[in-house]
Amino acid sequence: MFNSLSDRLTATFKNLRGKGRLSEADVDATVREIRRALLDADVAVPVVREFTAKVRERALGAEVNEALNPAQQIVKIVNEELVAILGGETRRINLAKNPPTVIMLAGLQGAGKTTLAGKLSKWLKGQGHSPLLVAADLQRPNAVKQLQVNGERAGVPVFAPHPGVSSEFEAATGDPVAVAMAGLAEAKSKLHDVVIVDTAGRLGIDAELMKQAADIRAAINPDEVLFVIDAMIGQDAVNTAQAFNEGVNFTGVVLTKLDGDARGGAALSVASITGKPVMFASTGEALDDFELFHPDRMASRILDMGDVLTLIEQAEKNWDKGEAERMAKKFADQEDFTLDDFLSQMQQIRKMGSMKKMLMMMPGAAGMRQQLENFDEKEIDRVEAIVRSMTPHERVAPKIINGSRRARIAKGSGVHVSEVNGLLERFSQAQKMMKKLAQGGGIPGMPGVAGPGGFNSARKGKQGAKKKARSGNPAKAAAELKAAQEKANAPRALPTGAAFGAGAEDFDPSSLNLPKGFEKFLGK
Repeated sequence: MFNSLSDRLTATFKNLRGKGRLSEADVDATVREIRRALLDADVAVPVVREFTAKVRERALGAEVNEALNPAQQIVKIVNEELVAILGGETRRINLAKNPPTVIMLAGLQGAGKTTLAGKLSKWLKGQGHSPLLVAADLQRPNAVKQLQVNGERAGVPVFAPHPGVSSEFEAATGDPVAVAMAGLAEAKSKLHDVVIVDTAGRLGIDAELMKQAADIRAAINPDEVLFVIDAMIGQDAVNTAQAFNEGVNFTGVVLTKLDGDARGGAALSVASITGKPVMFASTGEALDDFELFHPDRMASRILDMGDVLTLIEQAEKNWDKGEAERMAKKFADQEDFTLDDFLSQMQQIRKMGSMKKMLMMMPGAAGMRQQLENFDEKEIDRVEAIVRSMTPHERVAPKIINGSRRARIAKGSGVHVSEVNGLLERFSQAQKMMKKLAQGGGIPGMPGVAGPGGFNSARKGKQGAKKKARSGNPAKAAAELKAAQEKANAPRALPTGAAFGAGAEDFDPSSLNLPKGFEKFLGK
């Protein structure tokens, strides 16, 4: 998602680097490239015109002309305008003062409403709520069954008094308005604080669809009406959004299928055209691939500036605090980093989701997108299999793993011996780095790191260890070598006296300001 737009914008900004001052021609060329990038991403033409006009106006203003780095200032302007057309600020669900909070889902068939209902219910459950799913889509074949399956996977109860239709040749007989009202009554009686009503959709906009959605809205009076739209719909997203806004007056937008190869125009168009904010985003097929939509973070992703805050939130949500404290204590005590520790850390990372998605949230990830696309997620499974094929003693002391042991481990994990060798080599490097960090030395090879073992002290040690150059005269060089050997072999006199350099015979206890009677403890 947004890959094409991100690449085009990044390439455009590269052309501005190194310029101490931007002329009007430079600004026009930049705005022209931004316009082309947005149009190629299927952003609605009115949105493109408004966006580029604001960027050009600000780029020709004083904030760029007086900036020390005009190129960075242009990026800042584009980032701020992207945040503005994406909604400006994060919009959360408005919870009812008197529960339950009623959320109605609306959208075209195939947009992913039923799947999204399961994702939203699980997300709300994780927030401490007690949601109830209501199956009011009685027209799409097996829609009720699908919602029941999603509810079971999410651990959320589903209210489904009517089974709906099981095939496209069967006529719908149930009343979705009655089901929605009965679901609301069920939530009140069972003390659920959130009700999510899944409604029917159509392949296109029609009067019957809008009338049914409007009737359900009028009957249950929802606190939130979420318009679910497929992010891959392209230019038609604007027309669909306007039709639903007029029909049901939705309060927020949910973007689905953001993990696809969509160009991203829907996300940039809907919020600006309708004036309704994007509230949630569905980023995959799993129930956990669902997140709150942050306009500022999405703008940063588009401009390849990363989304570290979302990465941190995922780590805080999925990382085991007990395991983190154990590793922190082990690190502080300078204990060896073992393969068991390595395995537990990998398991913690796997809880956070796809490695590709996490790495793409790092700043500058667009520059290595090809490598990330070629990354095999199953590589983690193979590494875990290799470690689990080792004995407990081998995990603690990997140096004992000889050739026969490596062959046994490879056979047990179903990989080639070379893969076992590669893992052990990488682990050895990681172990050295962890030990170096624990000693306060910093990462080996990293310049400017102070402390024992760091770059500065290492360089100093090398300089100190450097031998003095010998004389070019053979006789003189032999004499110098003999003197050095005699000095090295000479017996060293043991130091006598106090630790602070004074001789024992020169030490006078009365010179110290000691308590009365303490001198007897210093006697010979």
